[in-house]
Amino acid sequence: MTGKLVIISAPSGAGKTTIVKRLLESGLELSFSISVTTRPRRETERHGTDYFFVSAAEFRKKIDNSELVEWQEVYRDHCYGTLKSELERIWNSGRHVIFDVDVMGALNLKSIFGAEALSVFIMPPSMAELEKRLHGRGSDGCDKITMRMNKAAEEIMLAERFDKVIINDSLEKAMAEVFETVSCFINGERQ
Repeated sequence: MTGKLVIISAPSGAGKTTIVKRLLESGLELSFSISVTTRPRRETERHGTDYFFVSAAEFRKKIDNSELVEWQEVYRDHCYGTLKSELERIWNSGRHVIFDVDVMGALNLKSIFGAEALSVFIMPPSMAELEKRLHGRGSDGCDKITMRMNKAAEEIMLAERFDKVIINDSLEKAMAEVFETVSCFINGERQ
């Protein structure tokens, strides 16, 4: 292992994907680890860019072949995992790995990589605001939003297990704080 790992996690709708995209454009030596998933591809997503979309049988085969660093069934029949080949690809390019993962995946990665990994939890300003953001996406029905809100309540209780918790009440403010935290970690500075 040559590089470090930056793990960004949050409840669905808290802004982690937006923050990860901005970090990738920030000039830091980061490359995105593309996760593998069994969930259906959304219309705007591309295989091999956003995720590697596979069947449940293919996912099981990756587990059996020890191709995954970690994996979780995040929602019923929706498994997500981190491919060993992705970490090798990024480290071989001389860059650091950045993850956009669910909370349990983040905690698993942190437990595996310890001090070589920085775990950042993006906290929504409130549950009411989180629900408003989920409705604003327009991608989920009420049942799915209720499921995401219930899961968010559980995930927020785990925030204290992360190295850093950043409240996303203003995207620009949260982004500045995340950038400084990640930059210091990559450069080996204490914050």
